[in-house]
Amino acid sequence: MVFQIRPFEDADEPAVVALWQRCGLTRPWNDPGKDIRRKLAEQPELFGVMVDGGEVVGTVMAGYEGHRGWINYLAVEPSRQQRGLGRQLMDWSEARLRERGCPKINLQVRQGNEAVLAFYAALGYAGDNVVSLGKRLEHDNL
Repeated sequence: MVFQIRPFEDADEPAVVALWQRCGLTRPWNDPGKDIRRKLAEQPELFGVMVDGGEVVGTVMAGYEGHRGWINYLAVEPSRQQRGLGRQLMDWSEARLRERGCPKINLQVRQGNEAVLAFYAALGYAGDNVVSLGKRLEHDNL
């Protein structure tokens, strides 16, 4: 089954944040509302929302800074997982990044999340020989 994927709309925020919470994507140090506003300030057309009859059932944030594409907040309603919806969201993202000339996509998966690693492996993603580093420039202080 193929669902509509469209750009995020302001009215989607409560449903999107609730979905991210059900999927275990939120963390105390990241305010999801701030993450949404940050994304809307940069390439908002790459923030996809999958809907079924008006219900938000999936999301993906893609981005491209001219060197690599990135995927964040890929989420599918838990009761609808294992039905190809995540693949549809990734196909949507990959197509939009490819249109921009993006040569490679990066994404991060938390250590120990074997189910998600297997999902990405099935889509052709593989581990890179890199170490992911990060530094907070702003603390959301939820």
